[in-house]
Amino acid sequence: MIKLQKTNFKQVILSVFFVTTLNTSLFTPVAHAAESDQEVLYWVAPMDPNYKRDKPGKSPMGMDLVAVYAGDDKGSVITISPEVVQNLGVRTEKAQRTRLWRGIDTVGYVNYDESRVSHIHLRTSGWIENLTVKSEGERVKKGDRLFDIYSPELVNAQEEFVTALTSGNTGLINASKDRLSALGISNNQIKKLKKNKKIKQRISIYASQDGVVSDFPVRDGMYVKPSMKVMTLGDLSSVWLLAEVFERQVQWVEVGQLAEVSLSFIPGKLWQGKVEYIYPSLDPKTRTLKVRLRFDNPEERLKP
Repeated sequence: MIKLQKTNFKQVILSVFFVTTLNTSLFTPVAHAAESDQEVLYWVAPMDPNYKRDKPGKSPMGMDLVAVYAGDDKGSVITISPEVVQNLGVRTEKAQRTRLWRGIDTVGYVNYDESRVSHIHLRTSGWIENLTVKSEGERVKKGDRLFDIYSPELVNAQEEFVTALTSGNTGLINASKDRLSALGISNNQIKKLKKNKKIKQRISIYASQDGVVSDFPVRDGMYVKPSMKVMTLGDLSSVWLLAEVFERQVQWVEVGQLAEVSLSFIPGKLWQGKVEYIYPSLDPKTRTLKVRLRFDNPEERLKP
């Protein structure tokens, strides 16, 4: 469950007015009815102390007039007996200044933070060999070797670079080096090739970040093309949560707003996050608006 928080002063004013009106009406029964030994000065309307009469009756609002007795500090104060207070269940609380908020309860779906996801594609055709990852869900660290690729195009590009180095032609050297970079060979691998001039039949591919492996369609020995996705690495230390907000609640949601999320299978645990993006269009069928929230997830308990 997701709860979005928003301060709402209009609601506070209405609520206070309603409670005040309600409490006044509860306290309007004639006080001091049993205290016949006290002198009645006059009778007033419960809602308008300026409306005075010299005998019991009804106020313009149809309410019983309240007696004002001699000795009262203020004639406009309405009092009730302790027995009535007890029967009504009245409780008192010290007034305090605090921040009020409006909650929107909704549901959402955890997804990878796309700014922390790496999609691994090859820039040349070839064969996957020596896969170190065996299945989705495995964790890798930045710099871990993921697999080797055998590609005749990569072998030819290395040969051209070594030939250019031998010739000493600066133009050829730069052109062949740029081709290696365009094919996905890292700067460190190019430096090693320049130093030892040993052509590698298989080029190793390394993880560009820490993460969990997903979208893993390849296996050892498979032939792959540049258009194919080899695997995806997702970092779960921060996640997105996509929530749906009803059309009538859209005006309550703002970017940067605080949000809380809880999981039914982890009772009592709350995650604090913020609204990061509000999508521009409503779902035509459900008339809901998608809202994207970001949550820090260091323990990785929020899972896509």
